[in-house]
Amino acid sequence: MPGPNSAASCYLIEHDGVRIVLDLGPGAAGALLRYATLETIDAILLSHLHADHCLDACSVVVWHRYAARSHGPVALYGPVGTMQRLGAAYEQPAADLGDVFDFHPMSSITSTGVEIGGLRISFARMNHPVETYAIRVEAGTTSLTYSADTGICPELIRLAKGTDVLLCEAAQPDDEPGYPPDLHLTGGQAGAHAAAAGVGRLLLTHIPPWVNADAQLAAARTAFAAAELATAGMTYTL
Repeated sequence: MPGPNSAASCYLIEHDGVRIVLDLGPGAAGALLRYATLETIDAILLSHLHADHCLDACSVVVWHRYAARSHGPVALYGPVGTMQRLGAAYEQPAADLGDVFDFHPMSSITSTGVEIGGLRISFARMNHPVETYAIRVEAGTTSLTYSADTGICPELIRLAKGTDVLLCEAAQPDDEPGYPPDLHLTGGQAGAHAAAAGVGRLLLTHIPPWVNADAQLAAARTAFAAAELATAGMTYTL
């Protein structure tokens, strides 16, 4: 969910004039306007359809229809059912959103990946209760891998192997029982995944507002020293 210092999940990647967005959770579209108007986004990639990762795509519908009327559809990548999910939230049939989104199911390109304006994008299915994909973005020899939401997952290690930055969720406290299995990573597990993948840097994200972020970071650093906390508005140059 959004917290007092951040909207829900959303990450902007820019390279040679190309802009893509990974996830658009509640509050994210407004925060994104500090850095880019929505019609300048070349593609939106939704890792999965839990509300905290996708529902501000409905704000993109509003923007494209009322603020950027002459702009064509934006490429939208997501799990099967994405258009139906957004259509239900926007109270319109999925087919009526075609003026805003050009939809591509991730399941059809998981084995091949896709290129978006010189960015090479790869996907891997994560260990989460709904269809969820980690996303690796590469430009030349530089790469960033986003875990999305997942429990312990060897596929995340495979996808992130040697990546410069692993943007990894760490939503589950080590000492808090009662979480369903295969839902989220602890800080220590995020660090272990980073170490096993041999990444350059680990950025911890998706830490709920009721969870102690410093404790999650300390736990991650027991397995991977080069861990940091991702914070809203921070920019990283790779």
